Amino acid sequence: MSYDETDRIAFWIDYMDRSYALAEEIMRYPLAETGEGFASIPEAMQAANVEVQFSTTKIGGQFERLFYIRASLIPDLIAIGRDMNARGWILKIEDGYRTAAMQTALGRAPAVFDRIIKSCIRECGGRPPVGLVFRRAMCLVANVPATGTHLCGAAVDISVYLREDGSEVWRGKPYLEMSEYTPMDSPFVNVAERANRLAITAVMERHGFMHYPGEFWHYNKGDSLYQIEAHTDQPGLYGPVHWNPATNTVTPFADRFAMLTPFDTLEQLIEEAMGRLVGA
Repeated sequence: MSYDETDRIAFWIDYMDRSYALAEEIMRYPLAETGEGFASIPEAMQAANVEVQFSTTKIGGQFERLFYIRASLIPDLIAIGRDMNARGWILKIEDGYRTAAMQTALGRAPAVFDRIIKSCIRECGGRPPVGLVFRRAMCLVANVPATGTHLCGAAVDISVYLREDGSEVWRGKPYLEMSEYTPMDSPFVNVAERANRLAITAVMERHGFMHYPGEFWHYNKGDSLYQIEAHTDQPGLYGPVHWNPATNTVTPFADRFAMLTPFDTLEQLIEEAMGRLVGA
């Protein structure tokens, strides 16, 4: 089936609207934070003799990535990495836990924010209203902590590579794509790319990590989004937390519904982004 630009835009708008509805559902969902601490993914993988790769880029161009996750999720990740190795794959962890500062910086970084603005311009044909940018940012960079599974320490972003030659198990686009190719079930990827997405997801979900429908690289477990997608009827076990590495203790956000980037700052960021894009 062939698709034109109108089809692509219509799909993107529909999917983003559904993703926003899911974000609202997450915010309404009951939470019963366990207070569980974190564990190092690299240390655990090394101790288990599992071959895994880790991203070397910085969050928002300034923060080193924190490859940590809630401690009880480590055995599942080890099993995933081991299964992938047995299949001839190498799991690459692109991202793990994010602090509030990291999440905020990611959402405001020009490299990310400009992509959000471009997608909004594509939707509305001109300078996007702040309300539209807010809704898209909610889905693409979790601008409200309650919806951010990385802030909960319950998620990993991943890519997968072949052990044989180091090439990527291609899913249609690279990590952190923001377009109609981003949703897991995008109709715009080819048969082989869809098969790779499904095969990777099968390994992740066999060990309990559910996929987030809006991004083909994101998997999480135990938080409110997981409980919704897995239909467990249980409250979320992990909410957004501040983590103290020295004591390995967590403190829930004082207000998990407060915007990381408020509307007045969004307006300013839109102006700056429009200036960059017009001048490009």
